[in-house]
Amino acid sequence: MIKVEQIFLPINYTEKDIKKEICKKLNINPKNILAYEFLKLAIDARKKPNIKYVANLGVELSTLVENKFEHLKFNNTPKKLNYKKLNLNKKIVVVGFGPSGIFSALALAKMGLNPIIIEQGKMVDEREKDVLNFWNNRILNKHSNVQFGEGGAGTFSDGKLNTNLNNEYCKMVIQELYLHGAPKEITYLSKPHIGSDKLKNVVLNIREEIKQLGGTFMFSTKLTNINIKNNKVKSIDLVDVVSDKKCTINVDYLLLCVGHSARETFEMLFDQGVEIKQKPFAMGVRIEQKQSDINLSQYGLEQPKGLPNADYKLVEHLNNGRAIFTFCMCPGGEVVASSSNEGEIVTNGMSNFARNKENANSAVLVNILPSDYNSTHPLAGIYFQEKYEKLAFEIGGKNYNAPAQTVGSFLYNKNIKTSINYSYKPNITFTEIEKCLPAIVTESLKIGLPLLNKKLKNFAKDENLLIAIESRSSCPLTILRNENFESNILNLYPVGEGAGYAGGIVSSAQDGIKVAESIYRKLGGTIN
Repeated sequence: MIKVEQIFLPINYTEKDIKKEICKKLNINPKNILAYEFLKLAIDARKKPNIKYVANLGVELSTLVENKFEHLKFNNTPKKLNYKKLNLNKKIVVVGFGPSGIFSALALAKMGLNPIIIEQGKMVDEREKDVLNFWNNRILNKHSNVQFGEGGAGTFSDGKLNTNLNNEYCKMVIQELYLHGAPKEITYLSKPHIGSDKLKNVVLNIREEIKQLGGTFMFSTKLTNINIKNNKVKSIDLVDVVSDKKCTINVDYLLLCVGHSARETFEMLFDQGVEIKQKPFAMGVRIEQKQSDINLSQYGLEQPKGLPNADYKLVEHLNNGRAIFTFCMCPGGEVVASSSNEGEIVTNGMSNFARNKENANSAVLVNILPSDYNSTHPLAGIYFQEKYEKLAFEIGGKNYNAPAQTVGSFLYNKNIKTSINYSYKPNITFTEIEKCLPAIVTESLKIGLPLLNKKLKNFAKDENLLIAIESRSSCPLTILRNENFESNILNLYPVGEGAGYAGGIVSSAQDGIKVAESIYRKLGGTIN
């Protein structure tokens, strides 16, 4: 197989178009093309509205012709999680079954190490019922919600897989997701995503494979304490959050894959002497726009046939020393209620694989520094988040309505209404959102929104909605670990986004694999 790069295709391309462009690029006859596959596919929107796709292809040619392109040959065999199994009687526990926990557990299971997975939330199907009950009836299950449960916070999001990293671990993550039911497109799209509707089945399929390989699961089970002897984890205390039944199990290795919202766990770890330090994070709002406005700005067309709904990624460095940027943009998606604690408002964005709903949304965030916490306590960032999430609950009406305001009302202190059919459930309350935002965030949003609108027309139209508060884009702390991924407590391994070492599905997943491999090597395993 040879790699053929920079193949330009029309929006509604056909197989005939693809073969025609391959022949033009290589100066060959179409009959010599035996097969082809996409390696990468992106949109070229530089000349609006003349939009094209640009592709890199893997092409198989007849032998004699392919030999003429020796310099273009490559090996496209994807690397998978593959290890020689160890036959050891070790009790390895993975706490949390979000992206880092899923891939830690999958790797450990493939190593023959029979992990025990502890998850305070429910299995994904039952968890979805709890989430819908909150959105529709305002009934929050503090253990099973958008933040907690099988699949982690990413299950009710856009399922984005793009990352600034491009290494073999990331490729393995993508390949494993595809092998467990994710769409083929994630292996070649320049901005891959699974979508919340597809991601649930992928998670279920991975869980089933882990079980078949010898892993065991304890859902609706919460870690309440780690028991340490001679600076080493010896056992953990657990509670069944439904029956309140308590138990203690011995552990040889403990992987903490708890996610960025596990505040009670962070408190427990701090009390037990686990080294934690403050970390910057970001805070802001969700902006909701008409998707047709974003399509018009990006493509020059409101409803482009043959193209996905347009996305964007914006950043501006402000003269007050802060940055304003968009994060987790959801084309054709919805803004969702993501609270995990009673009396707090948290927003996020979600979209299905088709991304075909009426509105677009994204987080609009401002960087928050540890100096903003006004405290040296390692958990001060958590308390900072809590303060403003509780304020959002108060001004939203104390009923899980999210505070909201039109962009024009926020910027110009005018009563500007919206025609947007907002998506947030259970509902929104129109009010002054700056009452639940830090002053530096309000200031930066007022400076930055008009600047971002200059970069992308229609981004901050007066009628667009700002929905507060977006505060869980990342974890405001780091659980310290050494070069072997181990904390100051021996055999305790902080993993993924909640530990401060990742920022999204793929980076969290690859961190989980790396930690599992570190333990594998410690137990005598070798990795090629």
